[in-house]
Amino acid sequence: MAQVATLEELAVLGLKNIYDAEQQAVAAYPEMIEAATSEELKDAFQTHLQQTQGQVGRLEQIFQQMGQEPGGEKNQIAEGLFSAGKQIIDQTERGPVLDAGLIAAAQLAEHYEIGAYGTARTYAKQLGRDEVARLLEETLQEEELTDEKLTGIAETVVNQRASSLA
Repeated sequence: MAQVATLEELAVLGLKNIYDAEQQAVAAYPEMIEAATSEELKDAFQTHLQQTQGQVGRLEQIFQQMGQEPGGEKNQIAEGLFSAGKQIIDQTERGPVLDAGLIAAAQLAEHYEIGAYGTARTYAKQLGRDEVARLLEETLQEEELTDEKLTGIAETVVNQRASSLA
């Protein structure tokens, strides 16, 4: 790949990284749903899996608008985040403590995505790509709401159950 020389090229590179991260999320969420024991958490993960599938479609729309193809190299940051989630599943007894670990792993991925989408939206605005910025803002808001929802589940249900096992 040629060296990135313009903000537009940097924006496309970032979008390709986000696209791969979302593809990895779509692959990871079914196992997280299966591992979760809290119904509230299962429901939140299921809802976010559906949102993520829509976000992938939104990114494909963005690539089309920009005259680019999605894809590229594996997003190693996302790969590490989802690998950590898999490690939690493999090393934690099924129950509230696992649920707490799943929330932590999911929120790490969400925080990465929030940063990535915020940066991509800012680049799109700077480049005068208002429709791309609008689509990215829509996804950014979904990611922020998911993070808030997971925090709520952790604070009101899961962490209380997990701490009662100490």
